[in-house]
Amino acid sequence: MPLIGYARVSTEDQTPLPQSQALKSAGCAEIHEEQASGGNRARPVLARVLERVAKGDTLVVVRIDRLARSLSHLLEVIERLEAKGAFFRSIQDPIDTASPQGKFTLQVLGAAAEFERALIRERTKAGLASARTKGRVGGNPGLRAKDPAALRKVRLARQDGYMERLNETAQDWVPHVRRLRPDLAWEDVLRIINGPLPEARSWTQSRLQRAVKAYVRDGFLPVEVLARAGRRETDDRLPAIVAGIKGTDPDITLQAICERLEAMRERTPRGRTSWQPSSVKMLLERAERLSLLD
Repeated sequence: MPLIGYARVSTEDQTPLPQSQALKSAGCAEIHEEQASGGNRARPVLARVLERVAKGDTLVVVRIDRLARSLSHLLEVIERLEAKGAFFRSIQDPIDTASPQGKFTLQVLGAAAEFERALIRERTKAGLASARTKGRVGGNPGLRAKDPAALRKVRLARQDGYMERLNETAQDWVPHVRRLRPDLAWEDVLRIINGPLPEARSWTQSRLQRAVKAYVRDGFLPVEVLARAGRRETDDRLPAIVAGIKGTDPDITLQAICERLEAMRERTPRGRTSWQPSSVKMLLERAERLSLLD
């Protein structure tokens, strides 16, 4: 079972060396280091690691806080790994999703997170009910008066909130959009993005395009990704899709590409639903002849 290590430090003054040494001692032959805030979910190195993890792999960290600073983010990452048939292990914490004990610990954490959300909802409802009995009306007085400054402030706050939510999911879609657009049509890019994601986190085309436009507006993506996709011959479509998957993760295996195509419900050139590595290899060779691979 391949072990993939992930080490993170928050500032340039810190060194990931102690973490890397601990990960190496734990048996990790492959270790990825990153300097980024733990509160930032859109970390490029972590995004690449999660993208390339394959079935049977185990993502290993020294401590949970090196991966996530919130329980919701931790559960989100583990959900992505489970969707790929991969596992998670923390050396200094009792979590190893490959073991029954680790799975139980994870279930307890998930239940605790849900209980915390329920308590917050109940407290909010109780607070609003108490305020109403005292004659206080909720809401912003400026909004009720339709004050332009108040309306603008709320609009900007909503926009900031939207961008924050996008940043939490950026690792799911930004690398694909940056790599594949406008060479591939939105429909094909969407299917590649949704392939490894659980159904609860899948994207619609309109939602994806709105997110991309927001990132282009703020300079996180080049404006070229919004250009119209060029017409492509029918025979070139499958090589383009396979090249897109390979280009986003150069180390992905032929078998992993097969699994991705099956998750996308993409049919083989002969119309079959089950893919074989030999078919993928043939399409990659064709993609190379068409100059679709870097």
